Formats: sequence, structure tokens, C-alpha cells
Amino acid sequence: MTDRYLEITFRDGKRFAAYLFMGRGAGAKSARTEAVAAGLIVDYAGDGTPIGLEITAPGQVSFEAINAVLDRLGQPRLTPGESAPLAAA
Repeated sequence: MTDRYLEITFRDGKRFAAYLFMGRGAGAKSARTEAVAAGLIVDYAGDGTPIGLEITAPGQVSFEAINAVLDRLGQPRLTPGESAPLAAA
């Protein structure tokens, strides 16, 4: 199982997208996606387990919106340490 981490993608030096990888088993792949809020898409494994959160507009999505989705999924909220790269980028 991998630990949760946040990855930010840049294009032309600007934040383009971000992805919160949730703890998942080896080989887990996205089987379906669900748009849950503006700029937020959840990826689910074949068994229905949430495995990631796509942040398609990182400059426009609030931490409150991200944490509301994580709450709904039964996942831990973003910590200040996890969210720092997103805020700084």
C-alpha cells in the first residue's frame, strides 16, 4: 500500500493541475471517475474504493472544497504540510 501524497503539474511555469494520490494497494487502477465539485474529480478502483482526487483548477479550488470531498469519502482532511505545495505553487 502506498502513502497519500499530492502531485502538482505545471505548464509554462504555472500550476496546471494537481492530483492527490490516496493510499492504495499495489496495482490499483482507476475504473471510473466522478465529478464531485467544480474542478474536483474522484477516481475509484474497480471495487469502489476512492484512489485519487484530480484537482483540475488548483488556483480556483479552495482547501475547504477539497476537504469537503475528503470528508464525504471518509478520507483524512489535508494537513497544512500536505497542502503547502499547492498553496505555494
